[in-house]
Amino acid sequence: MPEISKKKIPVPVGEHLRKYLRHHHRESKIKLQYKDLLDFDVTITLYDKKGKDTFWETCIYKPDIFNEIQRNLLQIYSLMKAGGDMEVMDHLFVERIDNCLYGNTSPFRIRVVNKMNDNFDYFYVKKADASRIYGLELEHLLSPNRISYLVYRDTLIEEHIAGVPGDVFLKLYVDHPDFNPIRLAKEFVKFNERCFIKLLGDMHSSNFVIQLTPDFEEVHYRIRAIDFDQQCYEGKKNVYLPQFYKQNLPYVELGMKHISVESMKQYQREERAMMVSRMKAAKWPLVRLLDAMCKEELAPKDHVDRLKQELSVYYSSQRFPKAKNMGELLRASFMHLLKHSNAIRENHQ
Repeated sequence: MPEISKKKIPVPVGEHLRKYLRHHHRESKIKLQYKDLLDFDVTITLYDKKGKDTFWETCIYKPDIFNEIQRNLLQIYSLMKAGGDMEVMDHLFVERIDNCLYGNTSPFRIRVVNKMNDNFDYFYVKKADASRIYGLELEHLLSPNRISYLVYRDTLIEEHIAGVPGDVFLKLYVDHPDFNPIRLAKEFVKFNERCFIKLLGDMHSSNFVIQLTPDFEEVHYRIRAIDFDQQCYEGKKNVYLPQFYKQNLPYVELGMKHISVESMKQYQREERAMMVSRMKAAKWPLVRLLDAMCKEELAPKDHVDRLKQELSVYYSSQRFPKAKNMGELLRASFMHLLKHSNAIRENHQ
């Protein structure tokens, strides 16, 4: 199993990333900051429906403080969901504010409930970390998924990504009569490829969810990352390949059992081709994002030095040793993909 640094040091949002966020409307002025949610009196352990500790604590605030917090949280939610139109928020209220005990950045999870029908939604308030923001934006630009988030000063607001946690899915769905192992194995191969090309690390089964969509007589699966703290940080190549995490072994075994090596290579080629299409569609945002990343120090020098050597050997390319930081390594990864794609196209002409 790949080794992950025990505690990643958060990276402040630099001026270059801040400029990108403003240019692409990811920065919005809000009245509530992360530190405001720390003003709670007590916390209560939150248990799930089976009475198991969730490792989240529900925060209890004084009434006057909570009323102000609730008003500001609903304004933030309106920005995320309705472009700031507060009229559509009249029937909503904040039912619960939970604080995560085990997360690196101690995030808050906000549960918003509809008074009319008890439907609910979540979003998160976190400390802004440049690595995570880069991960969110890269996911938005280069994956099949769109990501809604906003940043203001040292606060990051993220939408909730719905789905069945990867570890829970293994317990509840693999033995279901409608389970399709081939489709899930195919999706894991593509997910593995995306993470590696984007240098998104720590994708063990607790850090991704599986979304299930009925599709005629079958079920379609999509694997979505939900944790982006390890974007372009670790120095070991295998950290960026979900296939090497012991928690993901059941997914790897499904692939080995149900799809051939030829099919696996086909799915890898399909995902690379799709990523090239996404790169071209998002050319200028991606160029600006990489320019900002190349001016940031997202990881220690020894991480960069080790990773560039491992990637150079893996790809048999001298493009990687020239990289001075993680941003340049990521750019080299994308350029290698584009060069390989162009070579394939030329061979078919």
